[in-house]
Amino acid sequence: MILRRTCVWVAALLCATALISTGPVQAAQISGTITTTMAITEDSQLVGDVTCAVTGVPCLDITASNVTLDLNGFSITGQADPQTGCAGSGASGTEHGIRILQQTGVTVRGPGIVQQFRIHGIVINGSTGTHITGVTTSTNCSAGILLAGDSNLIENNISIANGNLGAPCGGI
Repeated sequence: MILRRTCVWVAALLCATALISTGPVQAAQISGTITTTMAITEDSQLVGDVTCAVTGVPCLDITASNVTLDLNGFSITGQADPQTGCAGSGASGTEHGIRILQQTGVTVRGPGIVQQFRIHGIVINGSTGTHITGVTTSTNCSAGILLAGDSNLIENNISIANGNLGAPCGGI
């Protein structure tokens, strides 16, 4: 009888310890080479630089509302020419670094850089309540950040050398 009570007490203590030590759910961790579009459906963070080897599609596609993507000081790099973004040619395709399409309450937080994409670094279309802050966009073939939507906040971002000779739209 005493052994049974001890086992029940130990089991209860182990369960309580497990509940106490269980912290908040960790964000999805992203790094390395991406060869197909990565759908972001939960809070996520870069834990290393990302190289995007996708063709004709977005690299990171945020497909859920109320999601945060933390760049954590890392880069997301596409396949455009590293010196001039597009080597002077017209932008084509839909190789965006980050796409946010018809979502609500999405946050992309820097510091970090989104660079060398054959169209836009970040595109926000039909979304509301999006917050992009502290991100640098550089040498993307079209806009660094393209925004089409209402009630979005774009602040403290840097846009450098985006656009091309055929479409020098550039910044934000």
